[in-house]
Amino acid sequence: MSFHIPRLNRWAWAGLFLLALAGVAGATGSYWVPWGQKQWAIWFVAKQRPAGEIHDEHTGHQHDAHAENSSIQLSANALKNIGYQPLKIEFSEFIKTVTMPGMVVERPGRSQLHVTAPLTGLVTKIYPVEGAALEPGVPLFEMRLTHEELVAAQRDLLRSVENLSVVNSEIQRLSSLGEGVVAGKRILEQEYEKQRLEASIRADREALRLHGLTKEQVDDIVVNRRLFQTQIIHSPEHTHHSDACAEDHLFHVQNLPVKLGQHVEAGQVLCVLADHCELYIEGRAFEDDMAPLRTATQEGWEITASLMAGSREVELVKSLKIKYVADHVDSQSRVFRFYINLPNQVALKQTAPSGHQFLEWRFKPGQRLELRVPVEHWKNRIVLPVDAVVEEGAETYLYQQNGDHFVRVAVHVEYRDQKSVVIANNGAIFQGDIIAARGAYQMHLALKNKAVGGVDPHAGHNH
Repeated sequence: MSFHIPRLNRWAWAGLFLLALAGVAGATGSYWVPWGQKQWAIWFVAKQRPAGEIHDEHTGHQHDAHAENSSIQLSANALKNIGYQPLKIEFSEFIKTVTMPGMVVERPGRSQLHVTAPLTGLVTKIYPVEGAALEPGVPLFEMRLTHEELVAAQRDLLRSVENLSVVNSEIQRLSSLGEGVVAGKRILEQEYEKQRLEASIRADREALRLHGLTKEQVDDIVVNRRLFQTQIIHSPEHTHHSDACAEDHLFHVQNLPVKLGQHVEAGQVLCVLADHCELYIEGRAFEDDMAPLRTATQEGWEITASLMAGSREVELVKSLKIKYVADHVDSQSRVFRFYINLPNQVALKQTAPSGHQFLEWRFKPGQRLELRVPVEHWKNRIVLPVDAVVEEGAETYLYQQNGDHFVRVAVHVEYRDQKSVVIANNGAIFQGDIIAARGAYQMHLALKNKAVGGVDPHAGHNH
C-alpha cells in the first residue's frame, strides 16, 4: 500500500512556515519577549537624545561609576561632627604678605610718668595702692617738709611781710601828722623801704613756687602768717594727646617704691604712673625686609597683627600702619626695628570694697605678636581659607556642594600661606559655587574609605 503526498505550491509552503514559526514563538515567548522590550526601549531613548551624544550603554555606565567615586553624601549629624561650614565662591582682592615678629612696648616718654618728691621730707600719707587706677589731679602723697631751703624761704617771706606791715603803719602814722611837723624826707624814706620790701616779697613768692608750692599755698602763708609744714602731691594732668587718647582716661600706678614714714630727698621717685591708652608695636626685621617695609610705608598699606598665646592666635588686630623705622641696625642680632601705633581700649574696670579702682587694658607691654606686612596686591582672585583645600600628592581638591552630595573638584593653587589659599580661575570652580570651608579633609577621608569598600562582616570570625 503506498501514500500519495499532494504537490504544494509556494504560497502553501509559506503559510505552513509562518504557522510553524508562530508555534515556536508561542512556546518560547517567555524568553525573547523581555529582551525585545529592552531593545525597543533602548532604541526609543536613543531617538530622544540630541545628535552627537554618545549612545553606548557601557559608556554611560562608566560615567556613573566615576561620579560615584568622586562624590560623597553625608547626613546632617555627620556635617555637624566634622564642623562643616559652607562658603560661596566670590572674587576678591588678595594681599600677599610677609610675616615678621613683634612685641607690644610702651611709648618712650609718653607711657610712663615719674612722680618725684619736690622737696626733702617725710612721707606721712600714701593715698593709692599699686595697680590702682587714678584720675588726673587726685592726691597721691602727703609729705611733712624738712627741707632747709624751703624753711628759709618761708621764713624770709614771713619776715618781709611783717616788715612791710610795719612800714605801712609808719607811713600811715607820719602822713596823719600835719605838714611841717615831720620833714617830707622821712616819709620818702619809708616809701622807698616799702618798695624794697614788696620786691623782696615777690621774689620770695616765686622762690616758693619753684620749690613746688602752689599759689594758694603761698597765699596761705602770707594771710595766716605761719610756715607751711606739709605738702600734698597730686597726680599730673594729661599733657600728651593723640587720636587714640582723645577721651578722658585713667592712669594706673605701675610702681610704688616708697613706704609710709620714709624720708625722701628732693627729686626722689615716689611712684611711676602708666598711661596705656596708646602703645607701640615694636617689629623686628632683617635687612632683606627693608624694601617691602619701605613700600608698605610709602603706599600706606595696612598691616595686620595677630596676638599670640603660645602657638595659638587669640586675637587679630587690623588697620595698623607703620609710624617710623629705626635709623640703625643692631650690631649683634643684625635686625632693625620698626614701630606701629597701637590704640588701646579698657578691657575690664572694677572697684574694690576699699574704694580703689582697677582697670585692665586690652593690650599690655610684653605681649608677642605676629605681623603680616603687605608686599603685593592681586585683583580678582578666588581666595579661600586653608581648611577648604585638601592636598594628596600632586593634586589639590575642593569639595563642592551639589544638593545633599559633595563632589571632589581638582584645582590649581597659585599661592598659599598660613591663612589663605589662592585658587586659579581656570574653570574648575566658578563664582557662586558653594564649597566646604571647613570639614573638607574629613570628607576626603570618608571618600577614600568609601572607595576602599566596607568592612567584611566575616572578618575576625572563625567558622
